[in-house]
Amino acid sequence: MTADNAGDSGGESAPNSEGDSRPIVYDLAPNCTSEDIEAGANYHAVVNGVVEYGIFVDISDEVSGLVHESNLDRSYEVGDRLTVTLEEVKENGDIAFDVFRESTYQTVVVDHEPDLTPIAGLEAGDSVHVEGQVAQIKQTGGPTLFRVADETGIVSAAAFREAGVRAFPAVDLDDVVRIGGNVESHDGSIQIEVESLTRLDGEAEAEARERLDAAFEDRAAPASVDPLVDWPAFEKLRDDLRDVARLLRRTVLEGRPIRVRHHADGDGMCASVPVQLALEHFIESVHDDEDAPRHLIKRLPSKAPFYEMEDVTRDLNFALEGRARHGQRLPLLLMLDNGSTEEDVPAYENLAHYDMPIAVVDHHHPDPDAVDDLLDAHVNPYLYDEDYRITTGMMCVELARMIDPDLTDELRHVPAVAGLADRSKADAMTEFISLAEAEGYDRERLLDVGEALDYAAHWLRYNDGQSLVNDVLNVGCDDEARHDELVDFLATRAERDVDQQMDAAASHLEHERLESGAHLYTVDLDEWAHRFTYPAPGKTTGKLHDRKVKAHGEPVITIGYGPDFAVLRSDGVRLDIPRMVAELNEEVVGGGVSGGGHLVVGSIKFVKGMREAVIDSLVEKMADAELDEELSSQAVVDTEL
Repeated sequence: MTADNAGDSGGESAPNSEGDSRPIVYDLAPNCTSEDIEAGANYHAVVNGVVEYGIFVDISDEVSGLVHESNLDRSYEVGDRLTVTLEEVKENGDIAFDVFRESTYQTVVVDHEPDLTPIAGLEAGDSVHVEGQVAQIKQTGGPTLFRVADETGIVSAAAFREAGVRAFPAVDLDDVVRIGGNVESHDGSIQIEVESLTRLDGEAEAEARERLDAAFEDRAAPASVDPLVDWPAFEKLRDDLRDVARLLRRTVLEGRPIRVRHHADGDGMCASVPVQLALEHFIESVHDDEDAPRHLIKRLPSKAPFYEMEDVTRDLNFALEGRARHGQRLPLLLMLDNGSTEEDVPAYENLAHYDMPIAVVDHHHPDPDAVDDLLDAHVNPYLYDEDYRITTGMMCVELARMIDPDLTDELRHVPAVAGLADRSKADAMTEFISLAEAEGYDRERLLDVGEALDYAAHWLRYNDGQSLVNDVLNVGCDDEARHDELVDFLATRAERDVDQQMDAAASHLEHERLESGAHLYTVDLDEWAHRFTYPAPGKTTGKLHDRKVKAHGEPVITIGYGPDFAVLRSDGVRLDIPRMVAELNEEVVGGGVSGGGHLVVGSIKFVKGMREAVIDSLVEKMADAELDEELSSQAVVDTEL
């Protein structure tokens, strides 16, 4: 017997050498179906069952039939190999074979190449084949659910072996597979009931991956949107933001979850809420499952101005549970208004043990040498000789529009809220406020929205409060009247609580005049402020600071401190807080100083017993800091009080 290989798809094969008169026996690929067979043709077969009236044989994983006992001249056992002739495909789908007894023949290999249907074109009732990358494998009490992504979308495919038992156990996440089956409607979504599933390898896999990669890259391309305002300083960041938009869109196309971490303040929420809404819309357009946005994106605030080990441990545990319970890939981590500093490194190094990409959009003073090797993308104005005046909320509004440009009309007021909430003195603030005014937000209303966001963030603590925050910011809010009422209520409560805090703390401010001429104010917040209420120490220090800036109209530094922390604010003084923190950590031995911030706003932590030494050293550094009129926020502060 010889075994010559030739042929093409669909069983239409010819001998591989001209003039060869030997009969052909087809060797079907495991995924060949009834589409690849015809009556009268000969096939290699394997016995899969022995009964009184004959033997059952497989000629592929998908095609089986009976050789009746009347056609047998010897006995067979399960696993025996033979050649058969297809006699008949009956109306009910049963297949009858005879034994092919020729001893000399040529073998022709047949590959199954079905017509592929794009996922976006699936309709209930169709019998289809799709080809794509496995994005999720979830074992239920019944079938195994595979979610598969192709060039056009993502669909669920249900494969049943037996209740609660993994079907096709050799298939893993990110494998490229070809699935055949019937399309059905399941809980309002399209689902394929799997009849065949083949993992591609070799040349077929390489070609499929190349095709999918090209399609993902094409669909991931961010939208080309004109900037909301003409701002040359911001244009330096636009290409980096486009890269992040492309990364996020591709992440969605591949079915990977996204976990958003943001600073728990006004600017952080102005950054995260638009991006979350844009991603939810894009997820809806890609997935067939209406619940996909709820499962694939999660937004959480971070209280600290860096990614704490507590936060990363929670995120990693959540991600690993999601992989174990739902068969998901580990998520991409998107850090907003946070994540650029050396303090973030331990958390990032923890994630480096796992397949979790990290992207950062931030405007705090960065440590690129420390973090960039651990990041897949990093956007920060300081990397282009700009600074915190470009807030993260401003950047993320443009990022959200690159992901979903249809959101533009909902976001026109957000950059102004972010800028006022974070005290930006950018030249473009005038234009951003004018843009918001055209949408019905005057300056006082913008300040109220920012105050309401801060107030909500304080009480939400570690919860995202999605519906509440969306309503306060009026992004993804479906009731304008509710937005207005909510902002009025929260801003009024915030103002009341701030007044109570000021009444408690303001009279205990200690004052001295530095040699530079700047006013220095310090206050022990542990002794002279209400604890565990609004405003928190950072906000309390900021409010006290604003009052003194308005009263003096001159450079002011304010330090609000507690047992093991200090909050720093300056106006008209170039403190360079990140540099001071680095120096304190070296100079105050045993102080354990950490923290950071901007040039004029920051916070530090230290060992409780070293508080006096840390504060004294900090004041000495502030006394040597140079005055800088460009860092005066008097004009902004006047509008807030």
